[in-house]
Amino acid sequence: MAKTFAAITGVQGYVPDYILTNKELETMVDTNDEWIRSRTGVEERRILKEPGKATSDMGVEAVKGLLEKTGTTLDEVDMLICATVTPDFPFPDTANVICDKLGIKNAFCYDINAACSGFLFALTTAAKFVESGSHKKVVVVGADMMSSIIDYEDRSTCIIFGDGCGAVLLEPTEEAVGIQDSMLRSDGMGRHYLHQKAGGSLHPATQETVAAKEHYVFQNGRPVFKAAVSGMSDVVTQVMERNALTAENMAWLVPHQANIRIIEAVSRMADFPMEKVMVNIQKYGNTTAGTLPLCLWDYEDKLKKGDNIILTAFGGGFTWGAVYLKWAY
Repeated sequence: MAKTFAAITGVQGYVPDYILTNKELETMVDTNDEWIRSRTGVEERRILKEPGKATSDMGVEAVKGLLEKTGTTLDEVDMLICATVTPDFPFPDTANVICDKLGIKNAFCYDINAACSGFLFALTTAAKFVESGSHKKVVVVGADMMSSIIDYEDRSTCIIFGDGCGAVLLEPTEEAVGIQDSMLRSDGMGRHYLHQKAGGSLHPATQETVAAKEHYVFQNGRPVFKAAVSGMSDVVTQVMERNALTAENMAWLVPHQANIRIIEAVSRMADFPMEKVMVNIQKYGNTTAGTLPLCLWDYEDKLKKGDNIILTAFGGGFTWGAVYLKWAY
């Protein structure tokens, strides 16, 4: 019996219209354009400023475009997973809200929270449903409205993050394309260095938590940087070795767009040339679960069927991993 692979058959992105430039940030916090560019690689980021709009609305736009592009009807979607750390509500899950707003009625849906690794974890999870034969058309969304949890007086975080969303369609195939291998890792000790302190069951919202700005992202940059570089380069190297991949037969490395210095360090440590590394951090900043699908969306016209691609990410928790796939179209 032929093996079933889960193949990405379409990708679509969405970013808000409003562009927050480094120049504008200079008027909000003690920083400057040169400092931001040299340390992060970010030139601008998109912000969802429209009143009454949230993460699900970006998801709706990305999924709507994806279904139109792939000729998929609403009724054909039988599963939707949304990776996010900025859900519209603690519950119901954002995947449910996306499906309701679009009119998707035949899918079961839920969210995954693995911070910046969320899309990677969701993609791997969705692939198992496709490979098992139980589901035929699965949508994976990576979406975050990071502006909703960023303190724009904290220059260590506000210069990095932006809002955005990407989505892919997974379908079964017996061709040797699609997802070939994955390696996912977690270490809960990382929670001390990158987290949102309040808003959960440990520290529910109070006047005191709001006044102390505990509902914003906290990041201790140095240990996060070291862990991100070592974590991503390690899993990329291992996945390449066990699949006989080299810089020569690999088409692209798609790293989480956390920081240009992290991206460049992973490229060096994995011995992978930067000209084969997808980078769009200059346009969008770090959109957390949105970065990987937004990279695929931006580079879609450069991809060819059969291309060997590795996706890798690192997020709060800590969470990290790599997925090896062959491009399917």
